Amino acid sequence: MNTREFLKALNLLVEEKGLDKEFVIESVRQALEFAYKKNFDQLQNVEVEIDEKKGRVAVYALKNVVDDVMDPFEDILIEEAKLINPRVELGDIVRCEIEANDFERVAAQTAKNVVLQKIREAERDLIYNEFIDREQDIVTGTVTRLEGDNVYINIGKTEAILPKFDQMPTEHLRHEETVKVFISRIDRTTKGALIRVSRTNPGLLKRLFELEVPEIFDGTIEVKSVVREAGDRSKIAVYSADETIDAVGACVGPQGMRVQNVVTELKGEKIDIIEWSETPEVFISNALSPAKVTAVILDAEDEERMSIVVVPDDQLSLAIGKQGQNARLAARLTSWKIDIINETQAAEQGLI
Repeated sequence: MNTREFLKALNLLVEEKGLDKEFVIESVRQALEFAYKKNFDQLQNVEVEIDEKKGRVAVYALKNVVDDVMDPFEDILIEEAKLINPRVELGDIVRCEIEANDFERVAAQTAKNVVLQKIREAERDLIYNEFIDREQDIVTGTVTRLEGDNVYINIGKTEAILPKFDQMPTEHLRHEETVKVFISRIDRTTKGALIRVSRTNPGLLKRLFELEVPEIFDGTIEVKSVVREAGDRSKIAVYSADETIDAVGACVGPQGMRVQNVVTELKGEKIDIIEWSETPEVFISNALSPAKVTAVILDAEDEERMSIVVVPDDQLSLAIGKQGQNARLAARLTSWKIDIINETQAAEQGLI
């Protein structure tokens, strides 16, 4: 093992992998120490020292300074110890350098394996620490493989897993396809960071609008609530405290370009942009868009937050939506239970 070449290669590796140099050097030192003890078990009290400036690795045996040697592997006569350190006294411990040629020959491979393990551990920690701060964020990746029901996506320094239940049912991702995903969860495992991403999480829709609408990104417009039936339809409630800002119009964008960019990324998912209101009646009415609402009646004493919504007779089907989807999404968006009836039914019940 050429020590200078080894240290040079190590420095290149540290730079290439973006690792903490001091951590890696210390890992190498511990690995070499372990390798020496493993292969020369008669010397367990040893230390390894790495001198980067001189480009050398030194191995030292730690010996007790005595006046009568009982074990030559652990003891050294005080006269010999003083040749190493003139100020040494009986009972002290002195470091005796050991000829390292045999060590380099026998222990190099063992040391290399341990060093590589340490480097892999450091890389795993780097990846985890980098992505843990991006949990609940959006990232662009490339589909690398499809394995069973799971899709694996390269998101930079690592792969993320897109499980079946996080895939849009209307979407079939292909190998090498570029796609935006939402980082839904990051777990630290023995094999490194396990990063789960999603294409169905409502957070993806919110982050996509942040990318397209500067007013959301800078906080001028606030996203109050998002609900999705991924791949089919979604609703997003927005609000601005600035009365001069049209929150819905800003999200739609000039000629509808902002919302269309989001729709395109979600492969045609229909998006209703709703104006949020602190007044429940107004918010519920807005949430049932595109249907027109005649009246919203709340039961103030109902702990289940029940509301009755009256719509024109010709708007009933539109308000309910296909298979109840519009009403269902509106209820989730507002956190109110919604019972929709037409004006005829409301009149018969004396509600209007």
